[in-house]
Amino acid sequence: MTLAPAPERPAPGGGPAPVLSVRDLRITFPSEAGPVEAVRGVSFDVLPGRTLGIVGESGSGKSATAMGVMGLLPPTARMSGEVLLGGRDLVGLDDTRLSRVRGREIGMVFQDPLSALTPIFSVGRLLSDALRVHQSLSKQAAWERAVELLDLVGIPEPRRRARSFPHEFSGGMRQRVVIALAMANAPSVIVADEPTTALDVTVQAQILDVLRTAQAETGAGVVLITHDLGVVAGYADEVAVMYAGRIVERAGVDALFRRPTMPYTIGLLGAVPRPDAPQDRPLVPIGGEPPSLVALPTGCPFADRCPAVLDRCRTAEPEAVPVAGHGQVACLRAEEIADGRLRADALFPAPAGSTVDTGTTGEVVLRVSGLAKTFPVTKGAFLKRRTGTLHAVSDVEFDLRAGETLGLVGESGSGKTTTLLEVLRLRPPERGRIEVAGTDVAGPLPADRLRELRGAVQIVMQDPMGSLDPRLTVFQLLAEPLQAVGVDRPAVRARVAELLGLVGLDASVTERFPAALSGGQRQRVGIARALATRPRIVVLDEPVSALDVSVQAGVVNLLTRLKRELGLAYLVVAHDLAVMRHFADRIAVMYLGHVVESGSTEALFTDPRHPYTEALLSAIPVPDPRRERTRERIVLDGEQPSATDLPQGCVFVDRCPLYRRLTDDGLRERCRTQRPALGPAAPGSDHRHACHAR
Repeated sequence: MTLAPAPERPAPGGGPAPVLSVRDLRITFPSEAGPVEAVRGVSFDVLPGRTLGIVGESGSGKSATAMGVMGLLPPTARMSGEVLLGGRDLVGLDDTRLSRVRGREIGMVFQDPLSALTPIFSVGRLLSDALRVHQSLSKQAAWERAVELLDLVGIPEPRRRARSFPHEFSGGMRQRVVIALAMANAPSVIVADEPTTALDVTVQAQILDVLRTAQAETGAGVVLITHDLGVVAGYADEVAVMYAGRIVERAGVDALFRRPTMPYTIGLLGAVPRPDAPQDRPLVPIGGEPPSLVALPTGCPFADRCPAVLDRCRTAEPEAVPVAGHGQVACLRAEEIADGRLRADALFPAPAGSTVDTGTTGEVVLRVSGLAKTFPVTKGAFLKRRTGTLHAVSDVEFDLRAGETLGLVGESGSGKTTTLLEVLRLRPPERGRIEVAGTDVAGPLPADRLRELRGAVQIVMQDPMGSLDPRLTVFQLLAEPLQAVGVDRPAVRARVAELLGLVGLDASVTERFPAALSGGQRQRVGIARALATRPRIVVLDEPVSALDVSVQAGVVNLLTRLKRELGLAYLVVAHDLAVMRHFADRIAVMYLGHVVESGSTEALFTDPRHPYTEALLSAIPVPDPRRERTRERIVLDGEQPSATDLPQGCVFVDRCPLYRRLTDDGLRERCRTQRPALGPAAPGSDHRHACHAR
């Protein structure tokens, strides 16, 4: 193989000049353990109208790079190198001069829109102020332009909603406002730092469309920072993969996904859950943990996790070299991987066994029927009065068997978590019936039976750091539930050691506190704690949503193995259907508190019957640029309506794309006035859906 040098920037007259050029960017933060080298010699160009995607695990330096480009680093950080915006170097400018640049020549879309918007001002005021700071506009002209911007990013009734405050908007609408702020002054560069994190897949699809609109309107170059490789596949033109503070692979999006050449990139792509993959395809995690950025060891930072490591990889850190027809790769074995002498699929072999156990399940351990839960809507600061009722869950029913995983999926506000909480309460529900291990929780339960049921149902929370007491060591965290049920001290020690082995943790972590553990280790401790009392049912509330894709794959494989070995039943809430594809045996799709479709995972993915399920599946990003950019997408209009005023008929009718295409007036009337029942897709089928038109 021959190496062809790739020019760092377009030759004069050979193409547009970069709107943003970053050269040898280095960022260091002080810490008690020593200087943290968060960004180490990062260089890239962004062309007008093009998108650079920056990906990598947490701690790889993605967001620090974005903050450095924007000049938003804390005063204690040290930054060197060049950040050339229109030929002007931003490094070293004071905040006053940077303030003239930010918002005018470079805009930013932050990860958390609520904290990025000043809560005491209306969104119209926020936009008009951003315009008047950089342009000579009257108050009226700026307000009218603010309304136009809200309309452009898809805010309904923009003139009325311009007077609303950020807390009155949903998460997706707030992110639209942040994008409107970023594009207000037609900047030449827009930096988007995890703009779709924590959003439902349907809202994520809408936000990406709005970001495309902003780019088309301004002609800006976009720096898209994300951990979602599916988003990168569908949106970016070029991809930079970061690890341990530096770019280890950079290439065009098609080349990188077709032929990843850095072992780390190969590992990331192998760990991504794919909605189009076979159900029995296991996820392949990257072993080990990223290195500490304090006093990095000599050699390649990925060496300890790399399956292709050589002795010389540990003696000097490899420089990024150009690879013919690809891009630049920082790996001594890039040449072998690129020409096929070292096969990429042999580097990270799939773990033995299927991710989803499709074997025989046991007895029913949880039965829910006719479940309903409402909450009062009140008004008034002191003398509260009831003004309405929020129908959080309505007529939900399902069974769960031992050795089975049932996933509850849907957008935020669909009633998934409320359903979990009703099961966990072990108290009579407001309406309906809940049976746990054959016991109806509505009946009078003796104290010993209630204690037994509480041990039989345990939960793994979404945020492992928030669910573990930071004052307790790992040993104390695992011993606490055992002591609560009266286990003696010698048995506690033996059980803690057994639990650590079950979840794949070394005994050396027992004396460490949660803050000293990685995200994946903390979630494993949370799983071990849930297993302490030998439960029959484990409830998992978004168990992998806060984890990097490589760690996520390991946790999913761990949960699947534990289910098989211990005969557990899992009830899982998730918004990521791609993960459910590799994890769940059956799925129930919820919308506005109702189950609108349920069935086996294979049936829902291969033959979705409800229009809402179709929209959810079409919104899942596929980590394949060709497929992602050519497949049919169903982007739902508007926001999920309030559960305080449910439609008389189908709860999905106001957003249903199928309803809009119906020509039968009688059928349209049924959709509007009659609530469809959850019926079988075919006689005798377990695949059920609630739709008049299907």
